[in-house]
Amino acid sequence: MYCIFQRREKTMNAEHGKTMDKKKLWMLAGLIAAVLVLCIAAVIIFNVNNTPEKALNTYIEAVNQRDYEKMYSLISDESQHSYSKETFIERNKNIYEGIEAENLAVTKIQNTEKIDSEYTRVTYDSSMDTVAGTLKDLNFVNFKKNGMFKPYQIVWDSSVILPALQDGDKVSVDTNAADRGNIEDRNGNLLATTGVASSVGLVPGKINAETRDADMAKFAELLDVTIENVQAALSAGWVTDETFVPIKTITADNAELEAALLQIPGVMINDKTLRVYPYGEKTSQLTGYIQGISAEELEEKKDQGYTEASVIGKSGLERLYDKRLRGQDGATISINHTENNGEVKNIVLQEKAAVSGENVKTTIDANLQSTLYDQFTADKSASAAINPKTGEVLALISTPSYDANAFILGLSDEQWQSMNADPANPLLNRFEATYAPGSSFKPVTGATGLQTGAFTADEDFGPSGLVWQKDSSWGDFNITTLEEYSGPANLENALVYSDNIYFAKAALKIGGDRFTEELKKMGFGEDIPFELDMTASQISESGTFDSEAQLAASGFGQGQILVNPLHMASIYSAFVNDGSMVKPYIEYRDNAQAEYWKTQVLSKEVSDTIRDDLVQVVENPAGTGHEAQIEGLSIAGKTGTAEIKASQEDTSGTELGWFNAFTADPSSPQQLMVVSMVEDVKDRGGSHYVVPKVKAAFEMLAR
Repeated sequence: MYCIFQRREKTMNAEHGKTMDKKKLWMLAGLIAAVLVLCIAAVIIFNVNNTPEKALNTYIEAVNQRDYEKMYSLISDESQHSYSKETFIERNKNIYEGIEAENLAVTKIQNTEKIDSEYTRVTYDSSMDTVAGTLKDLNFVNFKKNGMFKPYQIVWDSSVILPALQDGDKVSVDTNAADRGNIEDRNGNLLATTGVASSVGLVPGKINAETRDADMAKFAELLDVTIENVQAALSAGWVTDETFVPIKTITADNAELEAALLQIPGVMINDKTLRVYPYGEKTSQLTGYIQGISAEELEEKKDQGYTEASVIGKSGLERLYDKRLRGQDGATISINHTENNGEVKNIVLQEKAAVSGENVKTTIDANLQSTLYDQFTADKSASAAINPKTGEVLALISTPSYDANAFILGLSDEQWQSMNADPANPLLNRFEATYAPGSSFKPVTGATGLQTGAFTADEDFGPSGLVWQKDSSWGDFNITTLEEYSGPANLENALVYSDNIYFAKAALKIGGDRFTEELKKMGFGEDIPFELDMTASQISESGTFDSEAQLAASGFGQGQILVNPLHMASIYSAFVNDGSMVKPYIEYRDNAQAEYWKTQVLSKEVSDTIRDDLVQVVENPAGTGHEAQIEGLSIAGKTGTAEIKASQEDTSGTELGWFNAFTADPSSPQQLMVVSMVEDVKDRGGSHYVVPKVKAAFEMLAR
């Protein structure tokens, strides 16, 4: 029995071993099958993703990213043998960046054709944004694949960049500058436009060798340039004997200078198109000027179509409207191909016509601008003239000024340094700034007192003499006025005689908090809603009245009150607009209708009262503005002399003179308001120096 059992056990073990071997074999076979499936899947996935179309898109993505090294890695070995990396990168970079290529894309695959076991050709439509517009092409690229597990590689030559481009050809971009739009006044007079100047230069081959030194010295003297600059220009690497070498641009109307220059051998004068400002200094602070774009400006505006060759408005209206004025430059992309016989053929690939800039018409009246400038040309002054019923800005003057044409023609270092060193500061735009208003502020104080009910127009503040202080708590601080007058110390007399003491008392009656609140309602401490940047007017450095003495002095425009001239014009406009302040604007509108910056800051009754009193300032023979009276024209106005000094005892300080005047009849078709400030009027009559100058502007209406 034992033997039988033993044999059965051995048999069972043998059968079990065979079963285990079979399982191992099946497991091995399964593993091999799985590996084969994975390999087949990998091959399928690789070949699905390894297509010439996908290789093309990968290359184009690298072009859009300006990744020239990656582009080089995607071309075939034979292409890399024919073109070094440096040569490849240089050619691609110069062309793509030269034509400002962006958004290169395959828009449609037309055909994929297998040429042989190694090469496949893809024919496709492409689209690419360039400096000359969108360039659309039908192109083809050959791809090489060296084996099943090898990627498709581009067989590269210059036609991959542009279909018509051959190795050795050059790509050129010619820019056609757009005409910059004009800046016009309300009547179509040109404040800035495109004009012609004279480009003066030398042709080296025509210079007389025997008299060269004397001729160059004379040439430099006539043009006010240095001989060193002339020699440096003539020594540039691009200059040949027949090259015209420009040295300086001069105005085209200087016939005498041109005649003298043309007597020098080698001198040539060509017409040159450039920006001109017909009114010169009279409008330059307003128009501003253009110059070449700076690196900082280009970085800031790189997405707005500006290039390194762009000019840009640097200040004034040129800067404000630059985007509209500059237009769109045109461009032509060409291939320059040299035939075997040496003939050069140009193949135009893409062309975009230049689009002229927009003309901008302003509310400015060039005649009024010129009249006011001529009146103040010898002064350091600021003037703002508006139509107080519509808000149209008719003139903005800052004197002394500069000539914007000088910036276009090119300033020498000496000229630039001279302008900056000039104590009169002609580069300073005074109409954008703020100033102590002096007595021109008194109507504001009077109107505020009436509006708040702090006093009435007829209320008599009583006689105060020429020197006054509230009480001994003011110490050495006193309020002084220039003239005593008979009659009550009421609002009308105080305005007619410009009584400082009355308005100091008025400010105290109003109170600091209430006065601050009302001035803020009139826009103090707030940006002026105007196209050009203006400095905001201030109540004080702290924004409120810090003492009774400061409050009292502020009542007649001293203290720390500072007002911008255009803001002052808007405040005064409330006196003809039933208490609402007009919003100033400078771009012309047909059928102009008023918009208001601040509505009903005064009641109609208050505005009428102030206007009537300001008429008396001009029409009353005792009025401080009586010199402005014009027969047949009713004018309202207020003079002002602001003292600028370190302390009350300071006798060396200067004075600012103001005269603010406007058409008194709100229904008159001849609406004009002029606010003018002149610096350094001490010993020149104070505000009386300003009155006849402003009067000249109103005399234009009376003609």
